[in-house]
Amino acid sequence: MTDLDETTSLAADAAELGVDGPLPRVERVGVEVDGRLVSALRWGARPGVTLLHGAGLNAHTWDATLLALGEEALAVDLPGHGDSAWRDDFDYRPVTNAHAVAGLLDALGTGPQVVVGQSLGGLTAVALAAERPDLVRALVVVDASPGLRVGDARQVTEFLAGDQVFDSREQIVDNAIAAGIGSDRARITRGVAHNTRVRDDGKVVWKHHLAYPPKDVPGLPDITTPWSALTGTDVPVLLVRAAHGYLPDDVVAEFRERVPRATVVELETGHNVQEQDPAGLAAAIRALAAPER
Repeated sequence: MTDLDETTSLAADAAELGVDGPLPRVERVGVEVDGRLVSALRWGARPGVTLLHGAGLNAHTWDATLLALGEEALAVDLPGHGDSAWRDDFDYRPVTNAHAVAGLLDALGTGPQVVVGQSLGGLTAVALAAERPDLVRALVVVDASPGLRVGDARQVTEFLAGDQVFDSREQIVDNAIAAGIGSDRARITRGVAHNTRVRDDGKVVWKHHLAYPPKDVPGLPDITTPWSALTGTDVPVLLVRAAHGYLPDDVVAEFRERVPRATVVELETGHNVQEQDPAGLAAAIRALAAPER
């Protein structure tokens, strides 16, 4: 498995989805926010959808979903992930991430977006809607919610807490499948290629910072997000729950009670919905965004 450029893997994703026609134009863009690079993949010239990935992932996790969606979009590398800069203070809380995303959207002049966020990205999207409602015209939260506890995401925390230096990328793929992160080996292999680098000694390491926390801090950010960050806005909201994901029944019930305007759909996937059912997620996003056109 070798390194991939920004578009190498799109043909394989398109073939799996049955998407015909020319592949979309995808380019790497980035701006400095508070002196740190925030990087993203821009699909087309005028993005109307902004997508925020989960902990330990990167912008390429959305490739298949965006091929299925067929919309111009911006897939962001959250701070400390992908090509975005690491923070010396290891502060990757949703509200901190939201500040960086807002700076990126301001610099690119995107205007209000349908903001889609999965896991940590979902909580970041909620924080963005609270802090900068002018940038959010609709909100899609994927397998995340205020009220979610770190312990609910034990599958990811245990995966990130394991060995972080590997003999090969194939070893990481094997570990991911064993941990239940996904089951499509080819798709996971492409994701690992985008999310790792090979050191001079031949060892493989992650590109994201969460795998290498300072000794005096925990390996995952504080994901605490107040309900007021969501209930204090009036934008359309869609909660996408993964049937085999992390959201407990009590959190989903509280979501329905606190955000009665929200639509809740459930897809028969694990936590990484965007990789395991990209077509289903794209259809859900399209249904929410369509009334605004």
